[in-house]
Amino acid sequence: MNGYTCVKGETRCEKVIERSRFLSACKKTETEEEAREFLESVKKEHPFATHNCYAFVAEQGKIARYSDDGEPQGTAGLPILEVIKAKGLCDTTVVVTRYFGGVKLGAGGLVRAYSGATADVLSLCEKEEHVPSVLFSVTLSYDKYSSFLKKKEQYKHAVLSSDFGEEIVLRLAVPRSEADRFEAELVDYFAGKLPISRLKEDYAVY
Repeated sequence: MNGYTCVKGETRCEKVIERSRFLSACKKTETEEEAREFLESVKKEHPFATHNCYAFVAEQGKIARYSDDGEPQGTAGLPILEVIKAKGLCDTTVVVTRYFGGVKLGAGGLVRAYSGATADVLSLCEKEEHVPSVLFSVTLSYDKYSSFLKKKEQYKHAVLSSDFGEEIVLRLAVPRSEADRFEAELVDYFAGKLPISRLKEDYAVY
């Protein structure tokens, strides 16, 4: 279970090369279905475009697809994919839409254009790191709440949910590398009187 990085949300940009317009769009897409839905939405925005070339990496890097969409083989989709991978990104789709401007760029020019357009849009994207984590459930009384808040601030963590009923029940994630120490220190600090349980291992964004 290794961590991974993906883009956050959706980002777009545009550049003109030898009178051809290259419009780049990228989006976080966790599955192949989400990636293809995004591709179709971009195509609908540009029904008269010459090409809608794309590449995506989905399911935390398990799936990778690309298409030249009518450009010479190997000049568009693969360069887009290579830039995504070079940036170390997963769960990311990039679509580069081209409106042909009348000047042929040649194979080398196309590779540079599509890889450059991809690098441009990815440089503008916010990124989020998904860290291997342990999800905990903690139950505490209200008189222990302020002490618990101070203690948990000593660790990287993300509060996933808070239920304020007769008692307070929190679900939070802690990086796997810190989980054992986090749990042991809480048990020691509250003299074993703080119900804490591990729910599962998953990824979390901090």
